[in-house]
Amino acid sequence: MNDPYQILGVGKGASEAEIKKAFRSLAKKYHPDTKGGDATAQKKFQEISAAYEILGDKEKRGKFDRGEIDANGNPRGFDPRGGFEGGPFGGRGGPGPGGFQYSWSSQDGQTAEGFRAEDIFSELFGGGLGGGRRGGGGKRQRAGENYEVSITVSFEEAANGGMRRVYLPNGREVDVRIPAGIRDGQQVRLKGQGGPGRNGGPTGDILMNVSVAAHPFFMRDGNDLRMDLPVTLKEAVLGGKVPVPTPRGLVQLSVPANSNSGAVLRLKGKGMPAHGHETAGDLYVKLIVTLPERPDAELREFCEAWPASYEPRTKLH
Repeated sequence: MNDPYQILGVGKGASEAEIKKAFRSLAKKYHPDTKGGDATAQKKFQEISAAYEILGDKEKRGKFDRGEIDANGNPRGFDPRGGFEGGPFGGRGGPGPGGFQYSWSSQDGQTAEGFRAEDIFSELFGGGLGGGRRGGGGKRQRAGENYEVSITVSFEEAANGGMRRVYLPNGREVDVRIPAGIRDGQQVRLKGQGGPGRNGGPTGDILMNVSVAAHPFFMRDGNDLRMDLPVTLKEAVLGGKVPVPTPRGLVQLSVPANSNSGAVLRLKGKGMPAHGHETAGDLYVKLIVTLPERPDAELREFCEAWPASYEPRTKLH
């Protein structure tokens, strides 16, 4: 067999996750069940499976990198027709790169099984190849694989919750609920939605890493929200009711007369909605007195006639 690194298309410094990802992709592409028994695809499938038998097992990969075993998983010096030549072991090797299993007997007669590429076939193709473990002892329960996915939700979805369709690494699509109040960077575990268990083992989970998109004017502080609210000069001077957006719609805010830019008003319970055991947060609104974008002739005439007999910069002296 050729170099297993070349067969899987990874470098010698590849991580375990990168090796597994490469194998999964190639196994899906060349699996005989998807190729109508094509002989070329079957041979390629056997090659990538045998390569993963080496690189997917930490111990075997180390032995291969150190030159202790060859690309077929056999110790250096192994004669496939008559055991090991000159080595300390007697016994057997095989069945070779197409059989996805390698084993040999040690001096004390105990058999050691190699890593099996079949261990992840059940999640790729809905069942193991050959109906379970071959050449070994009793069947062992194995938990299904946990699928880790990343999604980005809008600020409104994070505040109020919702449903989102996510695509799993095995190609399956599932609809998941976004819990209200979720925070940026939070991970949600969906139990029993991952890969199937083997031999009666439990189903794996989905680990969903959630990023929350930034909002154009809300800033989150725990369950509280903060925002800048533009108000007209007239509203600031005379006071009155002004509309303010919240995660659940518009509310009316009472602006006191003679309010300055920078004044902060609180809307109790209008921040992030209550969720789980957490109470609703508050919305803190900072007033920003804003002049018209275009020149206003009447405002100019008023200001020219207004004595403005006060000094706003006394704190700077």
